[in-house]
Amino acid sequence: MKELCGFSKLSKLEKLNFVVDEYLNASEHVKKDFLSCAYENEKFQRIHEQFSENTISNFHLPYGVVPHLLMNGVDYCVPMVIEESSVVAACSRSAKFWKRRGGFHAEVISKIKTGQVHFYYNGPWKKLRKIFNENKAILLTHVREINCNMSKRGGGILDISLIDKTQDEPNYYQLSLNFDTCDAQGANYINTNLETLAFEFKKLFSDNELEIIFSIVSNYTPDSLVRCYVTCPISELQDDQIEMPSDLFATRFAKAVRISQVDITRAVTHNKGIMNGVDAVAIATGNDFRSIEACVHAFASKEGRYRGLTNISLENQRFYYELIIPLSVGTVGGLTNLHPLACNSLNMLKKPHAEDLMKIMACIGLAQNFAAIRSLVTSGIQKGHMKMHLINILNYFEASEKEKEQTFLFFKDKRVSFNEVRSFLGRDKQLQ
Repeated sequence: MKELCGFSKLSKLEKLNFVVDEYLNASEHVKKDFLSCAYENEKFQRIHEQFSENTISNFHLPYGVVPHLLMNGVDYCVPMVIEESSVVAACSRSAKFWKRRGGFHAEVISKIKTGQVHFYYNGPWKKLRKIFNENKAILLTHVREINCNMSKRGGGILDISLIDKTQDEPNYYQLSLNFDTCDAQGANYINTNLETLAFEFKKLFSDNELEIIFSIVSNYTPDSLVRCYVTCPISELQDDQIEMPSDLFATRFAKAVRISQVDITRAVTHNKGIMNGVDAVAIATGNDFRSIEACVHAFASKEGRYRGLTNISLENQRFYYELIIPLSVGTVGGLTNLHPLACNSLNMLKKPHAEDLMKIMACIGLAQNFAAIRSLVTSGIQKGHMKMHLINILNYFEASEKEKEQTFLFFKDKRVSFNEVRSFLGRDKQLQ
């Protein structure tokens, strides 16, 4: 294999040719697969190629929608980008179920984002604190210009504090700042503030007295919280898909939620289901689902033990199911304004403010979770998954429409597995 210097300077086609020739057996078929995933619209393609580095193609994911999600009395059509079977269908069923029972209710509790200047200081704490307190207001004047536009929109730096972390690490301290970034996700804005403040703060000390290690936005935002819930009389939980008395269903549902709060093996899967919904909306709207995931799972451990994120009450014969999660999202700037489908997603959601998007994402997360637990405590999770699983297997074997029809009929009341479907289709030799 030949070593190539300057790969990043090659054209897209040159990069693709190198990868195919050196790593994919120079297959023209494979090369055509990569090329076929490019947009016909050259403008869209150029935009996509500028999102990341060393791009050689696009990776497409299904774009689905959940129609008629009723939240706070407003009907939404919610976009979801996800490759996992059954998630969009589950959210849609929950949206339909709860629309008849008052819909979803949501509120933003707080919307504070944070960032820190991490530094080491070799002097006495009293001196450090005195210098900080005497220069706090002056430090903020150095970022006034950076905050001009954000302040006009009602946001900006909310406060700045000095934090002693020496119990965790000798000589380690932080400048911690809280921000309101309005409708922006705000990472670049926060980082610019932090780096500027770090530079000015360093000037207040002698060369060897204080060392700035780094300045960075935190993806842990426990004070950017949204609450959503669904509620109805337990007697109104009866539904065609719930083949048991409503009070028994409610009790079994509550026990399932309680298990997620005390057992980590269930809690992780419980929360993963919530994030199936949240992430799908995040991707569809051009938000950073990785930072959201990291924050939510850290939040689930805030009490010293990882637990399920939902809470339930059956008091006074009323079913009340609630989700409280931290979400840091944006509806302006970054990918949200550059990706054509992200723009369309936000338009579909009635051009929401960041707080509106937080509420919608939380409701979709709760919708997905409700559907999953409903299946678990009634018919079992596999019943809903198997149809999509069967479709994927049939597509793998490139089954004809007639073969698909026959296979669906045969497996209507039978266990679905890859090997069983392969045998039924007579494809036993295909993998040999």
